[in-house]
Order: sequence, then C-alpha cells, then structure tokens
Amino acid sequence: MITFLVCIVALIIGYFTYGKFVEKVFGKQESRPTPAYVNGDGVDYVPMSTPKNSLIQLLNIAGVGPVFGPIMGALYGPVAFVWIVIGCIFAGAVHDYLTGMISIRNRGAHLPQLATKFLGKYMKHVVNAFALLLLVLVGTVFVSSPALLLHNLMDAKVSITLITFVIFAYYILATLLPVDKIIGRIYPFFGALLLISAAGIGVMMLVTGAPIPELTLQNMHPAALPIFPMLFFTITCGALSGFHATQSPIISRTTQKESQGRKIFYGMMIAEGIIAMIWAAAAMSLFSGYGGLNEKLAVIGTAGVVSEASILMLGAVGGTLAILGVIVLPITSGDTAFRAARMIIADYLKLGQGKILSRLWIAIPMFVISYGLTQIDFNILWRYFSWANQTTAVIALWVGAMYLIIAKKNHWIASIPATFMTYNVFVYILYEKIGFNLPLNVAYIGGIVLTLIVIVAFAMRAVSVRGTDFLLDEDVSHYKTNP
Repeated sequence: MITFLVCIVALIIGYFTYGKFVEKVFGKQESRPTPAYVNGDGVDYVPMSTPKNSLIQLLNIAGVGPVFGPIMGALYGPVAFVWIVIGCIFAGAVHDYLTGMISIRNRGAHLPQLATKFLGKYMKHVVNAFALLLLVLVGTVFVSSPALLLHNLMDAKVSITLITFVIFAYYILATLLPVDKIIGRIYPFFGALLLISAAGIGVMMLVTGAPIPELTLQNMHPAALPIFPMLFFTITCGALSGFHATQSPIISRTTQKESQGRKIFYGMMIAEGIIAMIWAAAAMSLFSGYGGLNEKLAVIGTAGVVSEASILMLGAVGGTLAILGVIVLPITSGDTAFRAARMIIADYLKLGQGKILSRLWIAIPMFVISYGLTQIDFNILWRYFSWANQTTAVIALWVGAMYLIIAKKNHWIASIPATFMTYNVFVYILYEKIGFNLPLNVAYIGGIVLTLIVIVAFAMRAVSVRGTDFLLDEDVSHYKTNP
C-alpha cells in the first residue's frame, strides 16, 4: 500500500517539477499565434478552452491501454509500478509534450510530416506507413475491447456483431464531422466519468485495505516472461505510447495558447499514469496473487477482470459506472485514431478536408480494412499493436531530440528515453515470435548493435542540419497574436 501511495504522489510531483523543467527547456511563447487561429477551418482547426482540450486529450490518448496494459503488466509484480512512474514522468509525458508543442509550432503537423522535416525526407513514407498501421490497429483493438465489455455488461443478450456495428457507426460520424460537433461536446462528460470511475476504484482499495504489494524488483510473472523488454510493451499507455504522438496534433490544432501545453499534453499523460497505477494495483491485490490473476486472465480475459474488479470494489451500481468509464476509454480513442488517420492520409495526398465527400473517400476504405481485422484474435492484434506503438514512440522521441538540438537546447530530455526505447524495440522484435524469435541473449546483443547504428545515423543527421538555414518553426509573423 505504501509503495502505491508513494508512486501516486511521485507522479503528481513530477508534473509540477519535471514538467515545469521540460516546459522551460522547450521555451513556450505566449504571444505566438497557434494553428487554431492561423489555420482555422471550422473542421479540424477550431480553438477550444483548456479544460475541454485537456479532457479530450486524456480520452484521446487513454484508450484501453492504461487499463488492459497495467492489468496484464501486473503479472510482473510491483516492478510495474516503477515503470509506470519513471516511464510516465521522464519518457511518456515528455514525448506527449514535445510532439504536441512541436506540432503547434508547425501549423498542427502530424508525426509523418514532423519526422520528414526533422529526420529527413527518406522517413516520409516509412513514418506514414507506421503511423497508419498503428492507427488502424488501434481503431480495430478499440472496437473489439469495448464491444466485449458491453457484451459482458449486458449478460450476452446483445450480440457482439451488433455492438461492433454500432461502435463503427459512431466512429464514422466522429471521424467525418467537425471536431467541435461531437468530440468537443461530449468528451468532457466522458472524461469526468473516466476520472470518477478510476478514482472510485482507487479510493475503495484504500478504504478496504486491499493487499497491494510493496516494492520489489523481482519478476513475479507466472510464465517467467523477461521484464526486459516485455514489460515495456505490455504497459504502454500509462508509461510511454507512440499512439499519443498521433493524437497530440489533433489537440495542437485546437489549443489557444502555448502556455496551455503543459496542462494539456504533459499533465494529461500524468493523469493517465495515475489511472494505470490504480488498475495495476487492483489487478495485483484482488485475485489471490499473481497466479490467481493469471488464471483469471486465462479464463475470463482482461475485459472480464475489469468487470469483476469493478463490481467487487464498487458494487453493482458503482461497478457498472466504473465499467462504463472503462468502455468510454477505447471508444473515445478509437474514433480519434481514425480521425488522425484521415488527417495523415489527407496531408500525404494533399487532399483538402473541407468537403465531406473528400473525407468519405479516405474514411470508407479505412473502416472496411478495420472491420476485416476485427476477425483476427485479439491477443495477436495486441502484440502487433504493442510493437507498432513503441516503434512510433521511438520515432517521435527522436523528432523531439532533433528539434531541441537544432534549437540548441537540452536535447537529453528526449534523446535519453529515445535511446532506451530504441534498444527495447530492437530487442523485442528480435526476441518475439512476431519478429525473429531469437534467443534472449542474442536479442540483447543485437539490440545494442542496432541501437548504436541508429545513434550514429541520428548524429550524422544532426551535424548536417545544424550547418544549414533550417526553418525550425513555421513562420507566422504575418499573424501577430492570438485573438
């Protein structure tokens, strides 16, 4: 219990200390006009308030990750708490803040555009492919998981197929309509439900004296899966997630002032970390140890564990509300995943999105592909999602590091976590069955070699760029200030 409380406090302190430091390093400019005004189009570029943007950002980035991931990560034991705290403060929140703020400085550009600009033209097609793969996988995963939760909540009286169809119908509307018509109006209420449900689980664990284990770095996983690198791909949202780099530019297009960035981007990542801590603690303490949790996951799945923990802690009514709060997470990330994919494709093809027909040409094929992917086993989808997710995070962190190098600022806040996760991505793909399925020791050595190659390539790019008249931020001098 003490470890859990210390970790929650550490996350909050991290926001007020390291978050402030990161903001200072980046150098916010209060008078610089933001894309919400410079590029206002009434569809994607629409200025909205800080509270509204913050709750939308939280729902956009949260997905099912800070619930399902920490529940599965709980099998590793309290070391999961350490990764959530350190990963969130020094990697995930930095990642989210830099991608959001650099996007603001570049007219709301998405990650593929930023990677092309800062890492080189050769990255354009690679990052576009990765971003779209990740977003379609996210959209698919975030259809399957809420559909299963709703199916269980309604005692299997409504078919999963029908529930899936309804969710897809909502996604189509949210993807096509202007951002302030659905997302801007209902997300703040969903955000409140999410926070209340997570807080309810956390408070009840304290009140009931749930046996949350104290800190140990011992690997408790019943199947003895290695902490390095598997934990970092099990708990992504809540610690570090590349999916966030695809979502932050959505809100960079609706942010009114740069000074709001720390609350919206860094702060909401900290909030997600707290949600992840609560669900990891619940999973560790409510099912008779790690073996009991493992058996539950094998029999009723992650969605079943969420339902059972919610009812156990909050009773029938409160538990149902908590489950609804969890259901909101993936649905409100799935729709913005497809929305971000539409924007990325539109930017890539230079296709204006003012007309709804232009949006339909992009959206319909995406939904057809995603529906086909829902027929694949969820666990397989999750493994591919995890790999694509953290690979995207690595790219975003290197973009942030390059931006800071060019700006002659402290790039270590981005380059250190970028190096760490680059190594883990290589080890994961070398070790995992979805990759090369090599022995772990070989994967560790291979990861070092490949990471060194990436560092050398990055350094060469940094040297070549610093000697040129590189346009760090888009020129908005003709637009004097935010209204």
